[in-house]
Amino acid sequence: MAKEVVRKIGLQIPAGKANPAPPVGTVLGPAGINIQDFCSKFNDATKDKMGDVIPCVISIYDDRSFDFVLKTPPAAFLLKKIAKIGKGSKKGANEIVATITKEELRSIAETKLPDLNAYTVEEAMLIIEGTARNMGIAVKGMNDEELKEQAKEAAHEEAEREKREEQLAEMEASAKDTSVEVEVIGKDKNSIEE
Repeated sequence: MAKEVVRKIGLQIPAGKANPAPPVGTVLGPAGINIQDFCSKFNDATKDKMGDVIPCVISIYDDRSFDFVLKTPPAAFLLKKIAKIGKGSKKGANEIVATITKEELRSIAETKLPDLNAYTVEEAMLIIEGTARNMGIAVKGMNDEELKEQAKEAAHEEAEREKREEQLAEMEASAKDTSVEVEVIGKDKNSIEE
């Protein structure tokens, strides 16, 4: 009789560095499996990929046994690694923080192809390019015209912002210059203060 899967858990762990400490222990402890056994099996399976973050899906069975499937590193991780940046753009596609080549994009797409919803490397490249664009990473040769247009738009927006700031500064300066005098009619000044 086949074992019944009771639960599936997804984790992203640095290759070869799984240990019973959080987050691994806190996620797998309530599931009732042998955490040390999982850590040793995961580390053995990923020791050749040191430095990468490896997602894995753990299937836990009704008898508290388990098995796991390793996935390819996340596209964002691979893009940051190739572009040599710590994090993506805060403004998404509106701010370019790095540029990669079409060949580098192809190598990431080939790596990610088994886990993507794509049949060809070209389709996978389009998916990875979209992720790169959202992270503020440009691809040479694929979106050069779009990058030029974005640079023009960004320069125009910056000029508009500076113009608005100058107008605001002028309005604040003119507001400070105006003083209002109040004249009290019909009452004694001292009675107003009381």
